[in-house]
Amino acid sequence: MKRLLLFISLITCFVCNSQTNITFNYDSAGNQTLRQLCLSGCTAKPSKDIPKEIEAITEEDLQKFSPEDVISYYPNPVREELYLKWELKDGNYVSSIIIYGLNGQTINTYNKTEKLNTQNISFQSYPTGVYIVALIYASGDQKTIKIIKQ
Repeated sequence: MKRLLLFISLITCFVCNSQTNITFNYDSAGNQTLRQLCLSGCTAKPSKDIPKEIEAITEEDLQKFSPEDVISYYPNPVREELYLKWELKDGNYVSSIIIYGLNGQTINTYNKTEKLNTQNISFQSYPTGVYIVALIYASGDQKTIKIIKQ
């Protein structure tokens, strides 16, 4: 009986002193990047994904549909504000910009962009998700951009 009590007390000590943790790390889009099993005394490591501080937008920051395209945008994914830039070619100007949700609902419309070649679009009040930004040209052509809001 004494041996059984000694054995149970030893097992209890080992179980109580061991710490088993499973740690998960995620990137800014919510994808799991690391799963770690920690058996004893582990601490979580800080994330190495530090966002780039923006002082001024440079030409290298702007994303384009293709190399010959005249529309650029930054950043994607967006947190607060989307910057759009386009070139006016052959009198074919952007007549309006429309923001759509993925369900097809019109979220916002920007008109009177005939004389402009840039537009800042605030995404602060929009919930996290995917949006479609459509640029409507005077000729009737339309270009769309898929934007992710974080």
